[in-house]
Amino acid sequence: MSQPVHIFSTRENVTLAEKISQSYGMPLGKMSFFDFSDGEYQPCLEESVRGSRVFIIGSTFPPADNLMEMLLMIDAAKRASADKITAVIPYFGLARQDRKDKPRVPIGAKLVANLLSAAGATRIMTMDLHADQIQGFFEIPVDHLFASNIFVNYVRSLNLKNLTIASPDMGGAKRARTYASHLNADVVICYKERKKANNIDYMILIGDVKDRNVILIDDMIDTAGTLTKAADIIMESGALSVRAMATHPILSGGAYERINNSRLEEVIVTDSIPLKNNLVDKIKVLSCAPLFGEIMNLVHNRESISKKFLI
Repeated sequence: MSQPVHIFSTRENVTLAEKISQSYGMPLGKMSFFDFSDGEYQPCLEESVRGSRVFIIGSTFPPADNLMEMLLMIDAAKRASADKITAVIPYFGLARQDRKDKPRVPIGAKLVANLLSAAGATRIMTMDLHADQIQGFFEIPVDHLFASNIFVNYVRSLNLKNLTIASPDMGGAKRARTYASHLNADVVICYKERKKANNIDYMILIGDVKDRNVILIDDMIDTAGTLTKAADIIMESGALSVRAMATHPILSGGAYERINNSRLEEVIVTDSIPLKNNLVDKIKVLSCAPLFGEIMNLVHNRESISKKFLI
């Protein structure tokens, strides 16, 4: 007899979770939340999960309630005698805090890994971590998926001539080179310096983009300052067009306005984080639901998922 499966969602990710569960081939499990007047809340799984495999879907973007909901739901499933509990986290929050880059700061990504394991998660499924080494923060299996499985086919559909892949910083050079190898494209890199987060002091372009169609590749867009500045430099260097492609649309501060007023022709993202503003025509959303639905099926059926690691 095959093990029963239940799929649940945190409140902020219901739209994506419904798409994932549909792709998987079953409806979302029934949930309820009791809200206290002071803001405290209590999730309840409204169906038996005893002996089951449970998938709990929820990106852990701010506010902290999204992470807390995930932890409480994992704990609820553990205490309800679920056999296996997979935290499906399309966007893994606090991933930028993956090391001590100065004295007296936390390693937030490691703390989140500890919390998820302590709550009772037996497996983690996520996409395009800000730093690959975060997988090593866990003592449980981590399925690290790549949005390249979604993006590469879209780029091919554009039929762009003289294609060049650009990294907006040195840290993304490996990602850009790998995309370029699949798309038979050249690579350029933007070198930037900044004294504090979200503020760029200096940026130059390394490589030639004259008469090229350029696509900037990154794992996330936060304030969009880096991408829009890189787009300006690329166009001023003679490019025919410039687009941006990033997995996680954090889009905080003035990001929407910057993108709308930028020289970017198009910004392609996934739905790992719901957009706060759907009125910016330049932003195109590609769903990651089919990818997660397929991997969840493979994991449940104990089949290999290595074929899905394109990048």
